Order: sequence, then structure tokens, then C-alpha cells
Amino acid sequence: MEFKTVLIAMGTAFVLAVIMGPLFIPILRRLKFGQQIRDDGPQGHLKKAGTPTMGGIIIMLAMSIAALRFADKTAELVILLVASLGYGLVGFLDDYIKILFKRSLGLTAKQKLAGQLLFAALVCYLLYRNGHNPALDIPFTSYSLDLGWWFYAPFLILLMMGMSNAVNFTDGLDGLLSGTAAVAFGVYAVIAMLLTEPETAAFSAAAVGAVLGFLVYNAHPAKVFMGDTGSLGIGGGLVAVAALTKTELLLFIIGGVFMIEILSVILQVASFKTRGKRIFKMSPIHHHFELTGWSEWRVVLTFWLAGLVFAGIGLLHQYWLHQYPS
Repeated sequence: MEFKTVLIAMGTAFVLAVIMGPLFIPILRRLKFGQQIRDDGPQGHLKKAGTPTMGGIIIMLAMSIAALRFADKTAELVILLVASLGYGLVGFLDDYIKILFKRSLGLTAKQKLAGQLLFAALVCYLLYRNGHNPALDIPFTSYSLDLGWWFYAPFLILLMMGMSNAVNFTDGLDGLLSGTAAVAFGVYAVIAMLLTEPETAAFSAAAVGAVLGFLVYNAHPAKVFMGDTGSLGIGGGLVAVAALTKTELLLFIIGGVFMIEILSVILQVASFKTRGKRIFKMSPIHHHFELTGWSEWRVVLTFWLAGLVFAGIGLLHQYWLHQYPS
């Protein structure tokens, strides 16, 4: 696939998302699909209550349309769409229940995990049928670990469930996830091109365009939130891209911001349950910085920069492997 085609896929998704914004946002507002805000969150967020949510629909539609237009209709594209749209569907149900019952929690934890498990297992099955290699390449080495499908499938399922929730935790400030997701998908578009994975490159580029187009309306002060529809869909898509490019472990570096977010939650809960003390003023960690006096924009820009650093490390690693294969 030519670089020009990848750029056109990105641009198409961007334009589609920008066009869809003024069409969907008023509809979401009229349907009263407004965000429910946590009572125990930063007080400055209470004014965001009622802001239309479920804007992730815009991302999923723009990304899918552009990917289907510019990528060949192969098994790889099917896997990518099943992962992103499947997880997006779980998020959609979660968002819809929140709105329907006017509460900050939608699906129960068991229901959400069951949905994530279902689509992760389906992705594993499709990868198996497509002859996917069940080995893990060890970052910064020339070694790979052949797990076999009995171990690779559980690993990938746990990775999809864990990473999608990590991405979900990151979606707490205006534009935070949109920007970090654009960076991660952008790096994967380049990696996919280096590895001659055209469908994955087109999909990743379409994802970049879709989240950047959405960012036009999601930047502070946000006119719309993506909700779990967008965050879970993004998480599922990222893991599928990592699997198809055989960079499953490198995703922990490229998605470093997402890992920090979920680790802050895990450490906070573990510390409170074992010691009765909190490590952070509030988790996920972006709220900690808010409560120390940082403005929302300062937190977002700092996390975007961190995302660029992590993604840059991942890209340099992959470029080095491409230039000097073992």
C-alpha cells in the first residue's frame, strides 16, 4: 500500500468525523444522552454534567467507513473491525444503561467483562483460523517466545480486556484519550507499513483521522464525550493492531500512558485495602494532578507529550529491527 493511500484514509476519516459532529451532537443532546458525573470526582467536573456522550459512535463510524474504503477486504480487516466494533458495542451498551437509568455506572463489572471476553475470544478464533503465529517477540531483543495457542489465546484475551480497560481509565479529561490514541495509532500505521501490513496500516491511519476529527469537538471545553463506546472500541482496536503486527509486548511501551493510568488505579485500590491509605489524591492519576492544582489543559498536554515519548521509543525500536533484522 502506498503512503499516499494511507494518508488519504486518514484524511477521509478525519473529514467524516468532522462532518458527523454537527449531525450527531444535536441528536445526542435532544435524546438527553448526557454524561453522568461522579459525585466524588474533582468538583470542577460537575459543570460537565449533561454534556452529550456516546460520541464514540462518530469515531467508530468514521474509522470503519474509511478503513473499508481504502483497505482490501481481507481476514485481517475483519479481525480489526470485529475487535474495535465488538468492544465498541460493549461500551455502547454500558453508555446506554448509564443514560437510561441516570447513573454513573452502566453494565455491572461481570456483564462488561463477559462482553469483553466474548469478543476477545472471537478475535482469537479468527486469528487462529487465519494462521496467526502464536509467538511473542521480546522487545529490544531478537528472541521470540512460542507460546502455542493454548497459552497465546489466554494471554491475548487478558491483553484485550486489560488494555481496553486501561484505555477506558484514560478517558477522564477533555481530549486526553483522543490525543493519546491518535499518537498510538499513528505509530502503528508506520509500523504496519514497515512490516508491509497494508490493511493494518490503513485501519490504523483511519483510526488516527477519526479520533483527531472527534478531537475537534472533544478538546476543552468538550462539546461531546466519546463514552465507553469510543474508549473500549479504541482499546480493542489497538490490541488487534498489535497482534497483527506481532508487537503485543511492545504495546506496553507504545501505550505507556494507558499502562500508567491503570496501574495508578490498581495501586490506589491495593494500598487502600491493605493499609487504609491512598497513594494518590484520586485515581486514575490524571485526576491526582488536577487536585494538586494543575489546569485541565496542563494535564492533557503533559500526558500527550508522555504519549509521544512512549510511542517514539516504540517506533525507534521497530525501525531498528527493520533496518537491522536478526
